[in-house]
Amino acid sequence: MEYEKKLKYHDLMEELRSKILNGEIRPGEKLPSENMLSASYQVSRQTVRKALQILEEEGFVYAEHGRGTFCSQMMGHNRPSRNIAVVTTYLSDYIFPRVIEGIDQVLTEHGYSILLKNTKNSRTIEARCLEELLNKDIDGLIIEPSKSQIFCKHMNLYEILDQYNIPYVFIQGSYAQLEEKPHILMNDCRGGYLVTKHLISLGHKNILGVFKSDDIQGQERHKGYVQALQEAGIPYDPDKVIWFYTEDRKQHPYQKVRQLARAHRQQPFDGIVAYNDQVAIDVIRALEEEHLSCPWDVSVTGYDDSYLATSCKVPLTTIAHPQEKLGKMAAELLLKLMQEEAVPPEQRQIRIEPELIIRDSCRRL
Repeated sequence: MEYEKKLKYHDLMEELRSKILNGEIRPGEKLPSENMLSASYQVSRQTVRKALQILEEEGFVYAEHGRGTFCSQMMGHNRPSRNIAVVTTYLSDYIFPRVIEGIDQVLTEHGYSILLKNTKNSRTIEARCLEELLNKDIDGLIIEPSKSQIFCKHMNLYEILDQYNIPYVFIQGSYAQLEEKPHILMNDCRGGYLVTKHLISLGHKNILGVFKSDDIQGQERHKGYVQALQEAGIPYDPDKVIWFYTEDRKQHPYQKVRQLARAHRQQPFDGIVAYNDQVAIDVIRALEEEHLSCPWDVSVTGYDDSYLATSCKVPLTTIAHPQEKLGKMAAELLLKLMQEEAVPPEQRQIRIEPELIIRDSCRRL
């Protein structure tokens, strides 16, 4: 019985907190009376009182004698905490550790601590992370958005950050609705153009593209691929482009390249522009499974110049990614925003120009 009571007040508390975080209950707004909440949720007034007590202890609401309970302004966010939240799509592999290292170097020098979160490139997890961070004391946020090409449905959480005057900086990508917000991005369109143009300069004309469809990096790299083909007078063929999603990134590019490699004699191709180094490694493995070698049969390019680009069997031609530098730039920009410096637009929205790194995965025809 006691357990059921606990579940009821906990569920009510979570429901009301969610409404506060998603903007249904606004700062300063009066909550329904205990009687109204009791009737609406079919629980006792004691259960309502316990839920409101927890919310008050956490700073979400405050009570005024004789007037009722009100949604608070979350005054805890007005106190400097020396905590900075860093939210990335992944933590433990690829380029992310060095990006985080760059952020940490700058923030540690200025006496800040990092609260580290990762979303696994999930919108649901990103929203959950933001809700959790809004319940903590943070002075700023650096975030890599999840599936940045797709319309953001939790805009309200970013609006709450704005209401609390918590500055945030996007890295690696940004949402269309928030493209005017501070960000540090790679010029991915230019990067896709450079690797494709390099293959064309080596005599390649039948070039496949493998791109991620649910983030802005994939869309921009594809755009650069198209530009280079058009500039060279090579017709764009959508059948030569493989699109994949976050959820099938480990299987779809590999399986699709194997399928195309089996038909290589009838429908030949001589080059592949891969979304990143990880995908390039899978592409080369798929070619080998079908008895095609890189670069003798097919040239392959990567992107990001990760440790994979040099540690794999065929060192990759790729695009340099200034991982630590990007992290440092994001941290430095956030510090300026937190200090309320007048940062001009060209320093709030930065695009890093790419650099082509030539190695052994491409050959002249």
